[in-house]
Amino acid sequence: MIKITAKSIVKAGAREEFIATARELVENSRAEAGNVSYHLYEDIDDPNILTFIEEWKDQAAVDVHADSEHFQRIIPLLSDMTEEAIEISLYREVL
Repeated sequence: MIKITAKSIVKAGAREEFIATARELVENSRAEAGNVSYHLYEDIDDPNILTFIEEWKDQAAVDVHADSEHFQRIIPLLSDMTEEAIEISLYREVL
């Protein structure tokens, strides 16, 4: 299993548009082979910090996801709504 976090600090006034745009990414990603879970969360202390938390079967599934049409189209749109680059971290289970 591979878990991914993708943290975004959303520009003031862009939160609702970010969430609306992210909805398509979440729905399409959940339908991909190899996806275990795919959710968008907001920071408890700052609602403009939004983080995708994803779980994938293996690296091959992550690679297919990164090459998908919806990912390639939507990520640039989301990036335009953030204060800085989206912070992405990948994890694999050790225990």
